[in-house]
Amino acid sequence: QVQLVESGGDLVQPGGSLRLSCAASGFTFSNYAMSWYRQAPGKERELVAAISSTGATSRYKEFVKGRFTISRDNAKNTVYLQMNSLKPEDTAVYYCSRLKWWGGEYDYWGQGTQVTVSS
Repeated sequence: QVQLVESGGDLVQPGGSLRLSCAASGFTFSNYAMSWYRQAPGKERELVAAISSTGATSRYKEFVKGRFTISRDNAKNTVYLQMNSLKPEDTAVYYCSRLKWWGGEYDYWGQGTQVTVSS
């Protein structure tokens, strides 16, 4: 059974940093591209970043480019999102998700972890 468990969300001040982790199980992790989505109050869920199955390729939404870094450790079945220079508009629930294929949509996602950036 596919399971994705996010952790690392917290309340931080603007300009602060957080590192989110997503522990994956129930599938061959190294065969799948992974991604992070977020959903802020009153807004639709939006893609933040994605990483290929090997970690060789990554893509970022423009609003986080240069501030966030997605990475993965296939030996640990874990994907990370390092978030620096956080802004209040980054406040959202962040979801780890598995992609059907590189460039495709997600088919599984975790429970989410809350990131709050106060003013």
